[in-house]
Amino acid sequence: MLLAGDVGGTKTLLGLFERAIPRPRLVVVHTYPTNQFASFDAILQAFARDVGGPPVVDAMAAGVAGPVIGGVGRLTNIIWDISCGHISERLKTSHVQLLNDLEAMALGAGVLAPGETVALQPGVPHEDGNAAVIAAGTGLGEAYLHRVNGRLTAMASEGGHADFAARTDRELAFVRMLTDLYGRAEIEHVLSGPGLLNLHRFTHEGRACDAISGDGTLDLPAMVSRQALEGTCPQCVEALSMFIDAYGAEAGNLALRGLATSGVFVGGGIAPKILPALQDGRFIQAFRAKGTFAEFASRVPVKVIMTPETGLVGAAVAAQELLPAT
Repeated sequence: MLLAGDVGGTKTLLGLFERAIPRPRLVVVHTYPTNQFASFDAILQAFARDVGGPPVVDAMAAGVAGPVIGGVGRLTNIIWDISCGHISERLKTSHVQLLNDLEAMALGAGVLAPGETVALQPGVPHEDGNAAVIAAGTGLGEAYLHRVNGRLTAMASEGGHADFAARTDRELAFVRMLTDLYGRAEIEHVLSGPGLLNLHRFTHEGRACDAISGDGTLDLPAMVSRQALEGTCPQCVEALSMFIDAYGAEAGNLALRGLATSGVFVGGGIAPKILPALQDGRFIQAFRAKGTFAEFASRVPVKVIMTPETGLVGAAVAAQELLPAT
């Protein structure tokens, strides 16, 4: 049996899988609010209770929303460390791996069925090319899929924390606001749930928005998106429009950096919720706006991942690869 995890700043998924090539078969999955647990070990204990006792696990892998160095994953948006050594001791198996969460999502993207994605641009896919994944949610993740010996291999990245590149006068003004708030403007300050709220603050010039309200427990980014999609607040409409433009531009940057001729996957929790806005042409227009490389960008397939468990599936793929072939 394989144990897979997708450990995010907001929620953590744990699932048991049976071995199957190329995509392990899901047996059971449970979801846990990450910030309500003191540690990953506490979530493992809760999962053991939920499945009727500690499972017998041959291999375990988990995607972690943060960098993984020396077998230790440190979450970016919550004060947690996760150690391969501790997991190995608890599960009594030496086959344990931690990956960056986008590295796991990239592995999952490689085994998705056609019906689990929606094409924004069909492009001209190259079977011998590289691919890439970009995912906005609680934070922003990016990963590459490099073609090595004919096979796509996921490569971790912390590109979401790179500097945000403004392209218009409006975006330059927004960068000034971000710099005043944070000391610098990074891509995650724009392309994430909190990033959408930064855009909302910018378009409202710091004033309250009559269209949304909350007590701190509601999903304010989702409320901004909903008001924008319904057209009830012009400033919310502009905030989402700037988000879409920046998302398309950064996805195009990723395609250039990774020479992603096999395609770019758009993952994360936000994309499926704003799919109509992603499909209206603005995203792809920004994706293609690459000067002398505009034609190259127009030939890159771009797909939105609609399956929320893609990172979990990718972690199961990684766990399976830790074991000898049968």
